[in-house]
Amino acid sequence: VMRRNPFGMDICCRKGSRSPLQELYNPTQVSLSNTAVLHQIRRDQVTDTCRANSVSSRKRRVLTPNDLKHLVVDEDHEMIYCYVPKVACTNWKRVMMVLTGRGKYSNPMEIPANEAHVSSNLKTLNQYSIPEINHRLKNYMKFLFVREPFERLVSAYRNKFTQKYNTSFHKRYGTKIVRRQRKNATQEALRKGDDVKFEEFVAYLIDPHTQREEPFNEHWQTVYSLCHPCHIHYDLIGKYETLEEDSNYVLQLAGVGNYLKFPTYAKSTRTTDEMTTEFFQNISSLHQTQLYEVYKLDFLMFNYSVPSYLKLE
Repeated sequence: VMRRNPFGMDICCRKGSRSPLQELYNPTQVSLSNTAVLHQIRRDQVTDTCRANSVSSRKRRVLTPNDLKHLVVDEDHEMIYCYVPKVACTNWKRVMMVLTGRGKYSNPMEIPANEAHVSSNLKTLNQYSIPEINHRLKNYMKFLFVREPFERLVSAYRNKFTQKYNTSFHKRYGTKIVRRQRKNATQEALRKGDDVKFEEFVAYLIDPHTQREEPFNEHWQTVYSLCHPCHIHYDLIGKYETLEEDSNYVLQLAGVGNYLKFPTYAKSTRTTDEMTTEFFQNISSLHQTQLYEVYKLDFLMFNYSVPSYLKLE
């Protein structure tokens, strides 16, 4: 028996109903209005941080199309999602594929992870003309998800440098890190780059040479640089710590909350606060201080306090 896909009609073309942006700022449901207050506080925090740090960020630069490649556009629900690697971005990309797939996909978790990262499966804002970009930035609900910066960093390190299958990262970054940070490195380590220590990774990140050479890889780039929250006004800032509630709130605003839920998963391999604490034990206080400076805006902007395990100079 062919079952009609419940996403068929409803998920596409929500014309005639309220847009997520209207629902966010003028909620019709009481349950949505309580949450709206929380997100107003988060927005204010970003605005205040941008204002306080605009002096140090020199003159405000104009965004280029290249700056917009992390912003995924959902035309049917008038939403823009800026994805940040290591903050549930695979699952959010899966959800965006369900939302924009016009019935092609119905269950996010049936989409293979590698498929979620195929760039042609989602449309990003840099593929539009300047007037189209401006129109969408003004009229669509823009959201992103953030995570405690050092927990995200340790998560990226564990994923990219301790897993044997990530040979492309070992070759591209690992060999460079070993060459630059390790005295008396063996020929094998220089060739493979597959045994980078966390201390070496940190030394590489704070090395001024690294900053000059090329932008950070997106897995450890700051949210500030990936999503440009001081240039783009995000309507909604979700947090990894409250991932499920925040994600389902976005889906409710989009009018699809009744039949699309954000995938939950209990991953035992997840990077935790305790794990992050352990990784930082061998980092000198000087390096901790320099690393904090690199990610400081993310800490301030998204209201993460300085971790208790840090010994800052």
